[in-house]
Amino acid sequence: MKKRIADIAFIILGAFFFALAVNLFVIPNEFGEGGVTGVTIILYYLFQWSPSIVNLVINGLLLIVGYKFLDKRTTLYTVIAVAFNSLFLHLTANWRIDSHEPTINAVFAGVLVGIGIGLIVRVGGTTAGTVILARIANKYLDWNISYGLLFFDLIVAFSSYFIIGPEKLMLTIVILYVGTKVMDFMIEGLNPKKAVMIISEHQNKIAEMVITQMDRGVTVLSGHGYYTKNPKEVLYIVISKQEVSALKKIVKAIDTAAFITIHDVRDVFGEGFLDISK
Repeated sequence: MKKRIADIAFIILGAFFFALAVNLFVIPNEFGEGGVTGVTIILYYLFQWSPSIVNLVINGLLLIVGYKFLDKRTTLYTVIAVAFNSLFLHLTANWRIDSHEPTINAVFAGVLVGIGIGLIVRVGGTTAGTVILARIANKYLDWNISYGLLFFDLIVAFSSYFIIGPEKLMLTIVILYVGTKVMDFMIEGLNPKKAVMIISEHQNKIAEMVITQMDRGVTVLSGHGYYTKNPKEVLYIVISKQEVSALKKIVKAIDTAAFITIHDVRDVFGEGFLDISK
């Protein structure tokens, strides 16, 4: 129950940041946006229709169509996100900030959009619209959610060319790009992981030190040298970026002739890391 309350709090906060991005930076500067928000903004520019109401109606329709692709929790979180997003779009409609530099405004719009959607997606929700499409692509095509969202958002953004013109479209693309990077950062967190493979004649000592000193699991893979045909055991360890130095010290103290490769890892699921069910 505590986790559910915390998740909902993050969703509400994310909806607030997203609404601020639209009302403080996007609309006052006549930028476009991606997804359903981009459509609502275009309709606002053309007919002065309320973004909060149009956002609620279109996302509600998309949610009805796409709910079968979401589990019960994600559907509930999405309903909350859409409702509060529309509410905050209405409550902050007249908020303004004294900034008249388009490029700076575009960057900050992207930052707020990325924080907002990132907070919502991180706890398992969506803002409906193209986020639903991005989650479907992630589920069935293993697309990164952030870049799937960018793909679908760009389609909507380019359609606004004839309304906002080429310069504002280019700045809109800046918003989407910055938003994607910030969202990626919000979803994946502050602690990127590294996968390390170690080949050593003293693999048992290294593995024991990693387990006792670093409290990290070690997987032993069987292999052999192609030229010598001699059997070798390879240690496979996943650690945080900050733990790389400690691991290097352990290996150096035991075997200076060890062969080590270190790889960047985007997603790590399992015990001690992320729950794959989320």
